[in-house]
Amino acid sequence: MESVVVGTMNHEYKATSTITIKGILSLLVESVGENKDESKSVISLGMGDPTLSTFFPNTKVAEEAVADALHSGNFHGYAPTAGLLQARNAIAKYLSNELPYELSSDDVFITCGCTQAIDVSVALLARPGANILLPRPGFPIYELCAAFRQVEVRHYDLLPEKGWEVDLDAIEALADQNTVALVIINPGNPCGNVYTYHHLEKIAKTAKRLGTIVIADEVYGHLAFGDNPFVPMGVFGSIVPVLTLGSLSKRWIVPGWRLGWFVTNDPSGTFRKPKVVERIKKYFDLLGGPATFIQAAVPRIITQTEEVFFRKTIDNLRHTADICCQEIEDIPCISSPCKPQGSMAMMVELNLSLLEDISDDIDFCFKLAKEESVIILPGTAVGLKDWIRITFAADPSALREGMQRIKSFYQRHATKQ
Repeated sequence: MESVVVGTMNHEYKATSTITIKGILSLLVESVGENKDESKSVISLGMGDPTLSTFFPNTKVAEEAVADALHSGNFHGYAPTAGLLQARNAIAKYLSNELPYELSSDDVFITCGCTQAIDVSVALLARPGANILLPRPGFPIYELCAAFRQVEVRHYDLLPEKGWEVDLDAIEALADQNTVALVIINPGNPCGNVYTYHHLEKIAKTAKRLGTIVIADEVYGHLAFGDNPFVPMGVFGSIVPVLTLGSLSKRWIVPGWRLGWFVTNDPSGTFRKPKVVERIKKYFDLLGGPATFIQAAVPRIITQTEEVFFRKTIDNLRHTADICCQEIEDIPCISSPCKPQGSMAMMVELNLSLLEDISDDIDFCFKLAKEESVIILPGTAVGLKDWIRITFAADPSALREGMQRIKSFYQRHATKQ
């Protein structure tokens, strides 16, 4: 009994000691006040929330759909635990548009944002001795969920010199008979990568050979503005079972609405086995999804949002990504291995040898916040020490000002020649 208690406490310690993005950003914001220059407004390039910028408005269709659903008076009660049928049907149809097979409402479960979908996927796969393969750098919520579920985390590297592709050789070496899933994030957070069809196919075949499934985090789905078009991992569902996680948050610029989905892409029927279906349904009985009236608005949001809205968002992201890359070129202590292809953020490497009194990425970010009132995320928070993550989904003027302040910070701390 004592060993069980100690084991549980160790996992709880791992969970409480895991760095979260929101946690470290809140500490950075607090540090601004310690030495705040009142002439400098705070510029946040750390949080992936596009609503903080007027440059990324949402669509009026979405607002009107939610308002009409609320004012109808028909959606004040509880929704079914898997989600409203009309919302699940709409999401199934939306995702099926790019697949070689049709999804049904039975494949779709509504979640409270993509974060809950992440937790559901880890919880459903958890069992004694299980391990999960996570990308490094990645999204730390996966580590946190795994720690609470007592699932061992094994990290595989993303390769910056290859556009942040998955290190498939590392996956082969890490996986064993207890590997329950391989997680990919595409388009990539925090790296801004977008995987090619060919690379995704390789990932699917590797997972099949290893006897595991793929969890495809596509919360930034369709937000691709570079050379590589977005390809959903579900395209390869006939090769390997895929759990697709997504939401309205990023593409529709409504992260606060917390409307996400957990979808089984599995034309071969692995997830349709009675015991598996029952396990998923029972787990969702424990959960509370998004507000019912938000769910009710989903069919209209998906079907009536005009393509011009999506194109405008993509054009704006391309523009701000270009600004960020141009400004980086003028700051000697930071560099990017490749231009972002999608999502809303990119990873940038620090050259600490050019900085006199900066010890690491965390020190860099906290001193920057104190001296320049600019918030960026230390790479340690996403698994890559001495790198930083910059969110470029910001107003162009604020982005330029923020990058200029980083340049001033560099000049002040540059190694004396």
